[in-house]
Amino acid sequence: MCRIYGSFNSVVPSDDLARVSELQRHGGPDSQGCSTGPTWALGSNRLAVMDPAGGRQPYRSASGAVHVVLNGEIYNHAELRSRLGAFGHRFTDHCDGSVLPALYERYGDAFVDHIDGMYAIAVLDLRAEPRLVLATDHLGMKPLFYHWDERRSALYFSSEIPALLAFPHVSTSIWTPGLDSYLATRTPFGEQTMFRDVAVLPPAVTAVFDRAGGLRVHRRPSPGPVAGHRPGDLRALLHREVDGLLEADVPVASITSGGLDSSLVTTLATGKAPGLHTFNMAYTGSWPDDERHFARQVSDHAGTRYHQVELDPDELPELLPRVVWHLGQPNADPITVSSYALFAAVREAGFTVALTGDGADEVFGGYRRMRAAAEAAEMGKDWYEAYLDELAVLPAAQRKRLYTADYAAAVGSAPPLPEPATDALRSGPGTVLDRITAFEIGYRLPAYHLRRVDHLSMASAVEVRLPFCQQNVVRHAVRLPDRDRIHGGAVKRALYAAARGLLPDAVMAREKQPFTLPIAAMLTPGLRLWDYARDLLATDRLRQAGQLDPRAVDRLFADQAARPGNTTAVALWALLVHEIWREQFNVAPPVSPPREPKVVAS
Repeated sequence: MCRIYGSFNSVVPSDDLARVSELQRHGGPDSQGCSTGPTWALGSNRLAVMDPAGGRQPYRSASGAVHVVLNGEIYNHAELRSRLGAFGHRFTDHCDGSVLPALYERYGDAFVDHIDGMYAIAVLDLRAEPRLVLATDHLGMKPLFYHWDERRSALYFSSEIPALLAFPHVSTSIWTPGLDSYLATRTPFGEQTMFRDVAVLPPAVTAVFDRAGGLRVHRRPSPGPVAGHRPGDLRALLHREVDGLLEADVPVASITSGGLDSSLVTTLATGKAPGLHTFNMAYTGSWPDDERHFARQVSDHAGTRYHQVELDPDELPELLPRVVWHLGQPNADPITVSSYALFAAVREAGFTVALTGDGADEVFGGYRRMRAAAEAAEMGKDWYEAYLDELAVLPAAQRKRLYTADYAAAVGSAPPLPEPATDALRSGPGTVLDRITAFEIGYRLPAYHLRRVDHLSMASAVEVRLPFCQQNVVRHAVRLPDRDRIHGGAVKRALYAAARGLLPDAVMAREKQPFTLPIAAMLTPGLRLWDYARDLLATDRLRQAGQLDPRAVDRLFADQAARPGNTTAVALWALLVHEIWREQFNVAPPVSPPREPKVVAS
């Protein structure tokens, strides 16, 4: 696992490259490497997980003409090393990423079709006319941000937004519809970020850049079905995937919230890792929806070594700016602060890798909004608008009332979600649940969930591994019939069936609740978070920014003070996060819209 960065067809001063590297060093503290040429640079900050003594990046081919940097893990590297060895390739260490130059030389741009893993990869091929190849994994577990400067025909990329902004010619100008998009989906979906000049590669793409053709982004086809597995094999499939993700040359732990998903991962992991350490996050004091007793039951049941992490809510005003900085753009989920503190504690306890249950709700149909939409569709009722409103901080009509007249006019009728996404959601192939699942996996999961997990774990140099996001698990899940996902008011039916008999009855029978801050209780008058939010969302600040109507924001505060509730509290939290981001990055007003590269399906 690493942080990576680079440039192509551009001369970047060494001081600027050093600044880019330093801004990502928290995610790769073990070693730093950078190769440069007349018009290119390729760099990495390494977090050593496999073969810590080896694995020097950038990796190089035997000829020295292919250079590669990797953020992520190649889980099938041993099999690839054996296969490539049969073709005459030789390797000097056992680091997973060391197979990549030979794999690229053997298969060209199709090298990623042979990888089982989570990754963002950059390949610099100098064998003929220089070309740069960027590739992302099937779900976008490892994000890769980039700036394509069409006028200069130059490309810059990095694992994190703050580092990308340190390259020359990458501005902090805002994307005008960004605030509306953020409030519509809690973070922007698709390729556009809150910065006009910064895009993110979608999942499952291979981007190729050379001087002759410019930048071309190719979407790879979805993986085929799992070879040789039967629909009833889910528990065995999960067990194999969890066992595979325990392979590491550093200490591995798990995260247990006390819900089904993380509890199942933890329990399965103890088969291969008896004495596994597991971590749970809670909050100092007495707060609603405390899950620690469920997590403790799972730990006792599975025989793990339990660690209770507590966050003092009075620390939120100090923690939140750090969280926003690491994310690089606003994410409205209060879980971000909990995640940041939790992974810091995991690292402090001596662990470099953590297994989590993230992704199960999207893949297996676990959200109430998915159930509500599927049930409405079954009854012939409209489900689309209600489903979109559930994704939002506030429904569309309420969002518009927050905006100044100038900002509302600037946004105009621009759709807050990518049109290809909403078109497929409304009228794509398959059942309503099929379309919602594809939307959740293809758009919401990478943008809202996986980038958050990546940035906030790597802020403390912790690699998160995600069994429910493994290719074989996703392939299995998306081919389940609707009744095995959501039916009769029950969600994640296949996953509950797979967990039956493995988890405590109390965990199996409990109502689903999100792993997040009890924000409605914490954002109330008299607490530090309330005072902090009032200060940052003060009338003068909002007037200076010109996007939010101070009177509308004051009404939100008045409503929350009189009738504390989750919807209003999350809205205020979202606006607070946006204001922190705006001031931290000193965002500039937009000048002109960015041009997007042509995306070609393949």
